[in-house]
Amino acid sequence: MSANRIMIIGEKETFLIKVLEKKIEEAGFEAVYASATVNRINEEWNFCSLITYYMDSGDRIPSDVLRFLTDKMTDDDKHMIVIGEQNDIAYVSDNIPSKLIYKTFCRPLDNTEYIRLIKELFDKIAQGAFKKSILIVDDDPNYLGLVREWLKDFYKVSMATSGLQALKWLGMNKADLILLDHEMPVTTGPQVLEMLRSDPETRGIPVIFLTGKSDKESVMAVVALKPEGYFLKNISKEELLQKIDEFFTINKG
Repeated sequence: MSANRIMIIGEKETFLIKVLEKKIEEAGFEAVYASATVNRINEEWNFCSLITYYMDSGDRIPSDVLRFLTDKMTDDDKHMIVIGEQNDIAYVSDNIPSKLIYKTFCRPLDNTEYIRLIKELFDKIAQGAFKKSILIVDDDPNYLGLVREWLKDFYKVSMATSGLQALKWLGMNKADLILLDHEMPVTTGPQVLEMLRSDPETRGIPVIFLTGKSDKESVMAVVALKPEGYFLKNISKEELLQKIDEFFTINKG
């Protein structure tokens, strides 16, 4: 996938869409047109990082395309810019979750503002602004550093060396997932989980325990605390990445 390639979707490649494509290319990005069909959009999907839907007056996105875009943008963490008349934009906004629509523009389009916006968006993508955030909590700094190294290219990773440090961090930041050491001194993993679940601000954050004990009794004790899961600390990089990816795929939101 090109980090700076934009797919422009429309009923037909009108003069105004061609003008927009030229403006995008003059700004140093790539643009490709796709007609408003699932097959055509799917052909270009993996090669583009941003979607722009351009609606002429009266255009309505077909229902199968709406469903396809919603599912694919959710799965692949992509965003869409919508251009059209106010009532057409309202129709899209009613049928696609707002978190997937980065910006809407009423026609006639201000091309300068559009280019400024996509530059801003690509900067955010490059900085990892749309990556899932993971907080790793473990009293072993060497293990913390290892797991961070494994995850940093795919997620925004933060670290805490104690439960209290984790709670302090969560008071000022948000996490999509917490990887929590089960066997910590002073404040143990179960105690941290209990504090997280008792606070309305943190009770909804999913927690997966990290444990070095693989015997049945220890594993059952971890599971009894009802975290979202557990990983053994001897897990490989490949398996850890796969399991976290599966977790976020199953728990979309």
